[in-house]
Amino acid sequence: QVQLVESGGGLVQAGRSLRLSCAASGSILRPNTRGWYRQAPGKQRELVADITRTGSTNYADSVKGRFTVSFDNVKNTVYLQMNSLQPEDTAVYYCRWTQTTGYTYWGQGTQVTVSS
Repeated sequence: QVQLVESGGGLVQAGRSLRLSCAASGSILRPNTRGWYRQAPGKQRELVADITRTGSTNYADSVKGRFTVSFDNVKNTVYLQMNSLQPEDTAVYYCRWTQTTGYTYWGQGTQVTVSS
């Protein structure tokens, strides 16, 4: 069975950067979109950024200009480059891949904590 393995989270001061990675174990057939959601304590999970097979991207308004989502075809890995991090970015970040069939795969989540 396919699993998404996340890495790159941690504790960082405001203004610094982190890069999250998400790699698939095994093959995901008919891939559609790849991206990231986050969930802060007491809040619902929200879309952060995603990217389609054609390279088009979608970002939450709160992260535009600071975060960049990308995909490496050779390594079969999706990334989230997070610059100018702020305390409000603190959350558990979840990788998400979808297939054209509509099926969705989720990563295990990685904690990002931004201190003042």
